[in-house]
Amino acid sequence: MTSPTLLWLRQDLRLHDQPALVAAAHEGAVIPVYILDDAAPGAWAIGGAQRWWLHHSLIAFGDSLAAKGSRLILRRGDAATCLRALMAETGATRIHAIRHYEPWWRDAGAALGDALDLHDGNHMARLEDVTTGAGTPFKVFSSFWRALQGHLPPADPLPVPHTLPAPAHWPASDDIDDWSLLPTKPDWSAGFDVDWTPGEKQALIRAKDWADEVSAYDRRRNLPSEEGTSRLSPHLHHGEISPATVYSMLAGHRDTAPFLRELAWRDFTAGLLLVLPAYGDVNGRPKYDALPWRNDATAKRDLRAWQRGKTGYPIVDAGMRQLWTSGWMHNRVRMITASFLVKHLLIDWRAGERWFWDCLIDADYGNNAANWQWIAGTGVDANMFSRIMAPLGQSEKFDAAGYIRTWVPELADLSDAAIHDPDAHGARPKAYPAKIVGHREGRERALAAAKTLK
Repeated sequence: MTSPTLLWLRQDLRLHDQPALVAAAHEGAVIPVYILDDAAPGAWAIGGAQRWWLHHSLIAFGDSLAAKGSRLILRRGDAATCLRALMAETGATRIHAIRHYEPWWRDAGAALGDALDLHDGNHMARLEDVTTGAGTPFKVFSSFWRALQGHLPPADPLPVPHTLPAPAHWPASDDIDDWSLLPTKPDWSAGFDVDWTPGEKQALIRAKDWADEVSAYDRRRNLPSEEGTSRLSPHLHHGEISPATVYSMLAGHRDTAPFLRELAWRDFTAGLLLVLPAYGDVNGRPKYDALPWRNDATAKRDLRAWQRGKTGYPIVDAGMRQLWTSGWMHNRVRMITASFLVKHLLIDWRAGERWFWDCLIDADYGNNAANWQWIAGTGVDANMFSRIMAPLGQSEKFDAAGYIRTWVPELADLSDAAIHDPDAHGARPKAYPAKIVGHREGRERALAAAKTLK
């Protein structure tokens, strides 16, 4: 009898369009394995919100495998070490997995050597093929997007294998409850269930529903008070659905380009890690290493107010409270809240990036870093630091009154005119805090800090 093959699962918890799974099943008996590795990522071990999602996603995927006569083996520890131990236990000589671009996963893959067979499947194209004329990865999104279109459409999604051959003997598996992925004291995830159902089944439902709404995306995506975005980001991040599957489900629908461009940004930020693996920690533009960020006791107090949604700026506070309550934030509001922290409060972008990493269910290393560095002006493809978003104006421009009422209930009785800036209308209730910094004061302080770099 031939030896079994290991299927190493990470952010690819699906049966549909799963090339590593298809390849493993083609060779014979398959042992699907998920390893909770907090050692290899180091400081970038997944945050609390992602752990909540992972718990439920692993259960859902395990049920899907069971329906195919298979099972999911859980192990905890250094991924490469655990996989080699499983090879010794089972007699497996080959490991199939989908390619990932985080530096710790690339290091783990290198440690496994020729035993590991990697497959592309979590992006619209193989990112090593989308390069400049010199054969190097792009550092500018607009150029990347033009080049990527030459590789589209992606290959047709792979069907689910009819069967998954089981090994003669299954190795031991951890009990997921022993991993303590869910918060308990306190259980801050109570609101997550309202908006989210992790797993491949729900990912496919969301994508199907989104195909009927995508034509309005460009018009609605910046309106926080409307449900105008796909909400596919956590499903894509955890690999419960592939970009190729989403692409195929949108085929034939009108005005898909703006949304496909957002999928392309996800690919671009992953590809950046090929040349900037430390992008989550290091400024893309070294001159910003000298920027005089605030880091005193007052700055720490301001950071805490931002984290808790108590800045006195309703659109900022609504976004931060949505993040804490639901593990997600509207994309326009992500930009507003990030700009406020970096520019108005002059607090290092990495403090915000780390908070998002812990609180977002869709926190992606490359995407999170690139988005924060774009707002901060420190990235290789970024907004200018001197471009400072006006949160009060943004709130009114994008009609965020309903959004604010949902997430800042102490302002719910204010008129549409007053709710964006209660102080300006003499309408701020006692229960709502005063602004921790004036708009002009914060803007001038940021610009003064930027001038010190010249």
